[in-house]
Amino acid sequence: MKWLKSIFLVLAAALVATGCQSDYGTGSPYQPGPTAGKAVGTGVGVVVGNVAGFGVGVAEGATAGTAAVFNPNYRVVRVWRTETTVDGRHIQVPYDQLVDKDGRPVKAPSPTGYPAPVTVTNSAAK
Repeated sequence: MKWLKSIFLVLAAALVATGCQSDYGTGSPYQPGPTAGKAVGTGVGVVVGNVAGFGVGVAEGATAGTAAVFNPNYRVVRVWRTETTVDGRHIQVPYDQLVDKDGRPVKAPSPTGYPAPVTVTNSAAK
């Protein structure tokens, strides 16, 4: 326990020796305490701020991810495919595709039970 008292005494002496200064500026080479204190405080503030920001980001991300699972809103886009019948006619057949909020197809089956549409490529561009 004597070493603990010694550490506290050294810390108290260092705190008293640093002094106070309202304008840090470049500091004085004869009294570098305030400048060193500002540098240490800035470093500690950056680390603590980043740790707190990381924690908030993780919490908000987990909340948004959990809320997205329970979101009852969905959009269905109807896609038309050209199919050929047995007798050679070409007909348009509708297929519904479940899409997310940005319009990208979801990899889940459509609520109507139809299979997912085949990705249409522009054959004229080839």
